[in-house]
Amino acid sequence: MSAEMSGGDPLLRVTSLVKDFPGLRALDDVSLEVRSGEVVAVLGHNGSGKSTLVKVLAGRYAADGGTVELPASAGEEAAELHFIHQDLALVGALTAVENLNLIGSARLHPHDSRAERRRATELVSRFGEAFDVTVPVASLTPGQRAIVAIARALDGWTHPRNVLVLDEPTESLHGAEVEVLFSAVRRLAADGAGVMFISHRLDEVLALADRVVVLRDGRVVAAEPVDGLDHDRLVELITGVTPAEIEAHQPQDVRSTDPVLSVRGLRGGAIENLDLDLHAGEVVGVAGVLGSGREAVPSLLFGAVPSHAGSFTVGGAVVLAPTPATSIRRKVAFVPGDRARHGSTAQMSARENLTLPQMRTVRGAGGAISTRRERAEAERRLAAYDVRPHRTEQRFGLFSGGNQQKIVLARWLRDDPLVLLLDEPTQGVDIGAKTTIYEAVGQAAANGTAVLVSSSDTKELLRICDRVLVLRDGRLVAELAGEALTEHRLLVEGYGLTPDNPEIQTNQGPS
Repeated sequence: MSAEMSGGDPLLRVTSLVKDFPGLRALDDVSLEVRSGEVVAVLGHNGSGKSTLVKVLAGRYAADGGTVELPASAGEEAAELHFIHQDLALVGALTAVENLNLIGSARLHPHDSRAERRRATELVSRFGEAFDVTVPVASLTPGQRAIVAIARALDGWTHPRNVLVLDEPTESLHGAEVEVLFSAVRRLAADGAGVMFISHRLDEVLALADRVVVLRDGRVVAAEPVDGLDHDRLVELITGVTPAEIEAHQPQDVRSTDPVLSVRGLRGGAIENLDLDLHAGEVVGVAGVLGSGREAVPSLLFGAVPSHAGSFTVGGAVVLAPTPATSIRRKVAFVPGDRARHGSTAQMSARENLTLPQMRTVRGAGGAISTRRERAEAERRLAAYDVRPHRTEQRFGLFSGGNQQKIVLARWLRDDPLVLLLDEPTQGVDIGAKTTIYEAVGQAAANGTAVLVSSSDTKELLRICDRVLVLRDGRLVAELAGEALTEHRLLVEGYGLTPDNPEIQTNQGPS
């Protein structure tokens, strides 16, 4: 698929690239170019082939067909590929100086001379205000850590016309930190470098990229200049579905029924005093700025974090002090915000993760787990939630972030819970996985589950919630529903601002 090329001479040319895994073609005739002076965004839903493409370029995977070239213009050296991955690959206990020395150093132990400290300071200063390069990088801000990773990737460039591959680099960054990174990237491109920017944050793509290349099911389905594109068009290119075709959420008011979960005077973590009722069939959001207590509510209700309450009932039964074990018995499900640490077992297969923690339906004679039943159950769930690749025996940790989240959600929805507690349900997933997760949440509510969603994404809350509780300083300050449920009101209440403050702006954060 061709498109008008921006930038200068080609620095990276991928032609008809193919990568096969058993039963799956991850890359199918993929062709693209990155030119001097331009930023090319590579987009696609989880499982579209983005990660496989990066691993082929990095040499981790060998291609099964096609070519990867770094063409050199007359009188110019061929470009080199440099990578910054989502996890940044920094050693937190080491200083910036030591992390910069790890790549290409022949020494067995990091060394910190005055000359190396001066050199490290000069490198990080190229991308913004200098900071202390002699403290452990774990103590730096996320933005500063990203700058260390960029400085390390660029250290030793023989000439400026190289290609930098950024794989979801802003996942742990916020606000001004993102702009620091983007300023560094723009400076590199202005000096003649080429940049491949892989992201699911569409607003950032529109702000940074010159061109977009969209992958779907391992194939290039679009390659277009950013000029003329908007958020809705990018969603359509990535998913193959127009925004008009995505069914809008219709708020429900089911509070005339008895609540399936009711708590009075909930305390724990940052929560000082919270009264809450959840009714069957409704989706209730919890909003608030970082530190408001919003992020603690799902784990407190599930019992993952100790709590105290004046009264607590689930399904009409009194709960003295919730624990994960008692919550599971009472059909309360919890999808934590950190799925890697608290919501999954990375070394187990998708099949095994899907059947935890409820295994009674996959037990055979004598109570032993039936692998046959377990596999059949997993196959149904993978298909129902569009998990890609559709492999029950693949290790959970090898799935992309969006597919991991779908597996975790599918596991908890197996048993038709009375209550579903979600903490940042679409954090770190792309628009395709978001759509699947939103549909699953809506279907759970339609089936009678009471859903609570704690999220920092105001657009997400507006899209899927019937009403939203706004917290500030550990207390409930507003409950918004109907015409009062707007992004402006969520921000006003969350920050404690006056409703007519002219400086309030709607969230333009990542999508």
